[in-house]
Amino acid sequence: MTKALIGAGCFWGIEEYFRKLNGVMDTKVGYSGGHTKNPSYEEVCAGNTNHAEVVQIIFDEELITYENILDHFWKCHDPTQLNRQGFDIGSQYRSVIYYFTDDQQKLAEKSKNKKQTLLNNKIVTEIDKAKNFFLAEEYHQLYIKKRA
Repeated sequence: MTKALIGAGCFWGIEEYFRKLNGVMDTKVGYSGGHTKNPSYEEVCAGNTNHAEVVQIIFDEELITYENILDHFWKCHDPTQLNRQGFDIGSQYRSVIYYFTDDQQKLAEKSKNKKQTLLNNKIVTEIDKAKNFFLAEEYHQLYIKKRA
């Protein structure tokens, strides 16, 4: 199993999108990229921690590749919107790819460059090394599935 960590707006919809893909074995929503340990949803939403809402994706590379995960990442949000997705506004909703390995970094950069050639507006997606992942509160996990 391999891990990916991405942020593409509100984590509820992104988790729902990815958990349905063949080869995705598990998803967890949480916070990453900030400077506070174990932030709460309220702290992240207040904008004082610099965390992004992210989805940790565990996937089977024999069924879906990291490149496929990245292709879906670009499809499921607008990477040209800075610190927002639709009506959700704030740095916690930023577009970001956190990589775990040098290979993931190279693939993310290559994928971003390829996607940029297809768009008129500049992609603002951050690509950064994964440093932390704090699990969001239980009521956020599988939020949309629980309400379907």
